[in-house]
Amino acid sequence: MQAIGMRRAIMVAGVVALTGCATVTTPTKGDPFESYNRTMFTINDTVDQYAVKPVAKGYVWLVPEPVRNSVTNFFSNIGDVYIAANNLAQLKIADGVSDIMRVAINTLFGVGGLFDVATIARLPKHSGDFGLTLGHYGVPSGPYVVLPLLGPSTVRDSAGLVVDYFGNPLTYVSPDSVSWALYGVNLVNVRANLLGATDVLADAALDKYSFVRNAYLQRRQYLISGGDGSMPDYGEAPLPNYGDEGTEGASATAAPAAAASAASGTAAAPAPASGSANTVPGNQYVPPRAPPGFPSFRLR
Repeated sequence: MQAIGMRRAIMVAGVVALTGCATVTTPTKGDPFESYNRTMFTINDTVDQYAVKPVAKGYVWLVPEPVRNSVTNFFSNIGDVYIAANNLAQLKIADGVSDIMRVAINTLFGVGGLFDVATIARLPKHSGDFGLTLGHYGVPSGPYVVLPLLGPSTVRDSAGLVVDYFGNPLTYVSPDSVSWALYGVNLVNVRANLLGATDVLADAALDKYSFVRNAYLQRRQYLISGGDGSMPDYGEAPLPNYGDEGTEGASATAAPAAAASAASGTAAAPAPASGSANTVPGNQYVPPRAPPGFPSFRLR
């Protein structure tokens, strides 16, 4: 009976996907897979609303704020390891050395990374993954694509996930049960840090899919250009400002980065519950080795 129920669920999901793929007759420029992407975005959003978000809310209610901040710092310190590797691969020597120093200082003086001493020492937190490294060397992003359970990406960034997987120190934790437990804690913690951002997105965006897509693509281009390049033009009208007159500029700048992080985490670092800047960019983490037949997923 369980097998029959599973087959029926798969058939229903397939029908929904095929139906969604037939809804957009004229895809947006730069988004040739828009029909599929919108369907997968809806599926991911549903899984988040009914599974991941409630767990994150329970985590916030149960775990004190200082403990959550220490968890954020711990995983951020782990992420700095391969952020350093990517910066060195891009020949950003100063940034790479700074990242290595962050890991050393936070590990030695921050009790294994539970406290972000490096930021107090004015060593900045960087973002990095192999997709950004490929973009640094001129590899085109390719079409925008929404990955099942992983969220916004591009063809280039999707290929970079393979290297990110093997570059993630959590992948090599033994036994695998401990690796999965660490990844699960990180997933819930990152989602908890993004609760406020997703609430803003739900209230502000007229079309959540377009909002997240544009925010993700713009943020990735911004990171590749080192913050010096202009935002790309996607051939669409600019998104409206939703803030009051006094805060309009700030909300227009912060909301796209927060939206992209909420959907995938591959963009800006989320703000922790305490308001500290010591946060974990979601793109730093990929799932550890999965048991055979067990689905892997990542949510930032």
